[in-house]
Amino acid sequence: MNAASQLHRIAVLVSTGRHPVSSAPQYSRNDAAALEIGQRLAGKHHAQLDVIHAGDAANPALVDYLALGAREVEVLTCAADEDMALALSARVRDYDLVLTGTRGEGAFDTGMLHYRVAAALGRALIGSAVDVDVSAGRAVIRQFLPKGLRRRVAATLPAVVAVHPLANARPRYAYARMRSGKIRPVPVSRFVDSEADAWTLGPVERKPVRLAPAEKRSGHARMLPATTTESRGGSVVIEGTAVEKAQMILGYLREHQLVDY
Repeated sequence: MNAASQLHRIAVLVSTGRHPVSSAPQYSRNDAAALEIGQRLAGKHHAQLDVIHAGDAANPALVDYLALGAREVEVLTCAADEDMALALSARVRDYDLVLTGTRGEGAFDTGMLHYRVAAALGRALIGSAVDVDVSAGRAVIRQFLPKGLRRRVAATLPAVVAVHPLANARPRYAYARMRSGKIRPVPVSRFVDSEADAWTLGPVERKPVRLAPAEKRSGHARMLPATTTESRGGSVVIEGTAVEKAQMILGYLREHQLVDY
């Protein structure tokens, strides 16, 4: 096999979440799927696999990744006000493939981490991956699309891949592996978030109000969509600049009296 086609180093970025009912710390199921895919690729290509987390090494949810197959979880000790994306991108710069979940399962997750890591590394990003394979120096990804559709795309290594929650992976939890693995804190330089000063944090005062046009149809007309597939109108804007698209959205809101400006 050509040396250029070898996959030598894989990094899996993992996060911690909270149980939706009890709010107890737990591992992210999306990141667990990324870890399972990473282990599968590492076994197939005899590659080095490193599991990396940025945050608090004392978080009890991290040991769950040991039970899911990680021999070690490397924790970059970052404070809450630090830029974890910069810390992670500096750590994984020499890796051939970086895997992560599409989104976290905490309270304030934005889903932007993999975008920021890929931008900092200057690498291709493939999102919504349900299956990943590597051959001839390229990552071949099967992507999730709505309504059961799938699409195959390829990217030259090194690359960043975000794994979809419905990925073709079944993580297996084993208590014995949790006992044999370890959490390894690694002190890192302070990465200050330059945009943090522009934000103000505070408690949630009210739930967001969903904007919806007033329903003016009869009861019979409102029940028809349940038995038919007729379109209710609308338009899809693909061409044009961002300003033109924004004007279309603003025009719709004004037409249905959802904004007063």
